[in-house]
Amino acid sequence: MTNSEIVQKLWNLCNVLRDDGITYHQYVTELTYILFLKMAKETDTESQIPEKYRWVELVKRDGIVLKDYYEELLSELGKNGTGRIKDIYSGARTNIEEPANLRKIIVSINDLDWYSAKEEGLGNLYEGLLEKNANEKKSGAGQYFTPRVLIDIMTKLVAPQPGERCNDPACGTFGFMIAADTYVKKHTKDMFDLSVDQQNFQKYEAFTGGELVHETHRLALMNAMLHDIEGKIYLCDTLSNQGKVMKDYDVVLTNPPFGTKKGGERVSRDDLTFTTSNKQLNFLQHIYRSLKANGKARAAVVLPDNVLFADGDGQSIRNDLMDKCNLHTILRLPTGIFYAQGVKTNVLFFTREKTELKNTKKVWIYDLRTNMSNFGKTNTLNPGNFEGFINAYTTEDRNKVEDERWSCFTREQIKEKNNSLDLGLIKDDSIIEYEDLPDPIESGEEVIAKLSEAMDLIQSVVNELKSLEGNK
Repeated sequence: MTNSEIVQKLWNLCNVLRDDGITYHQYVTELTYILFLKMAKETDTESQIPEKYRWVELVKRDGIVLKDYYEELLSELGKNGTGRIKDIYSGARTNIEEPANLRKIIVSINDLDWYSAKEEGLGNLYEGLLEKNANEKKSGAGQYFTPRVLIDIMTKLVAPQPGERCNDPACGTFGFMIAADTYVKKHTKDMFDLSVDQQNFQKYEAFTGGELVHETHRLALMNAMLHDIEGKIYLCDTLSNQGKVMKDYDVVLTNPPFGTKKGGERVSRDDLTFTTSNKQLNFLQHIYRSLKANGKARAAVVLPDNVLFADGDGQSIRNDLMDKCNLHTILRLPTGIFYAQGVKTNVLFFTREKTELKNTKKVWIYDLRTNMSNFGKTNTLNPGNFEGFINAYTTEDRNKVEDERWSCFTREQIKEKNNSLDLGLIKDDSIIEYEDLPDPIESGEEVIAKLSEAMDLIQSVVNELKSLEGNK
């Protein structure tokens, strides 16, 4: 049985809980509580779980005894557990009211093909569940789940290296950092060639994040643990003063939340130069400030279109970004790839330089939006969609790239447009331009001329008929 088949079986169990009024997101959380215990047993890592609350004890019980025991287990592990166990179960409570439903889920999980799951990777299985949840519109999870193909492309182009500190200040379920860890392992000839200190760094310090929502933070912790990552994942509001701890990074990969703060109030973070209620503009400030000013630290960030053209603080923040960093590339993404349909987004790629002024000389922009297929649940992004962009991005002399979607704007040209970066979109073939329409006067004259010719022809035929009639 493949991981995708196991994921589907686990997902189908959600139907069992419908009568309990369990939402999709609550269901994934419930699965996390139970799967943690089962996976600990399968990987022989139960030593940190008190014997009283291990998997073998859970499967023994039934009925109201099971429900009472399960509630006790959640409470005890959340209050008295250690390390990641305490973090994952902190504040945990069950939404399952019917003991028979709880029993059915436990038995079904116990009966899955765990040998195959371990062969393919338990982390991959869990990510499959998270992706399933994100693709289910009713769950609302798509707001924090970035398409896997986009995560992989961004990670590939930023290319994190062993020894670098990587961060996602709005980490959701930790997908970007897991991709970064995977990239480093794949492109390091032999991780065992690293010293013990270097290996410990990769496991405990290299990949970190911050997440505001408690339930999502719990999923991020579980996801990281199953990928053998134990870097700090802060449960905090990055845009408050709690976010100050996230700094001095070599790499930032993220897709921060869109929108404004509730009530339209300004951000509470007191070290940002420009205060605005726009979340993504504040995240952008945090991100470029959190990079090391060494000429090497870099970021790839998903941001909506309004970041590119917003006036006032938006204009000031873009100017500050282009001063402190080399904003070398913008990818205009297609619509329909996120949960909120119609949201127009971009990826900004930039490097934090050593100085504070005039570091962006020109910005290259790739239009992957105009004249593209409509993406969505039935037509998802695939790596092939990015081939043109990757070729343009990685070509040493970008001026030699022959692609109508690829264009360049100097800092002077950008200044002329009030520092707007809403640039680089090619002609949309679906829109009829005014100059493409026929001239109405000329068109009318042609019609009149043709009518006149037709009338002359008709008149000549009539005259011919009259002539024939007269000859008779």
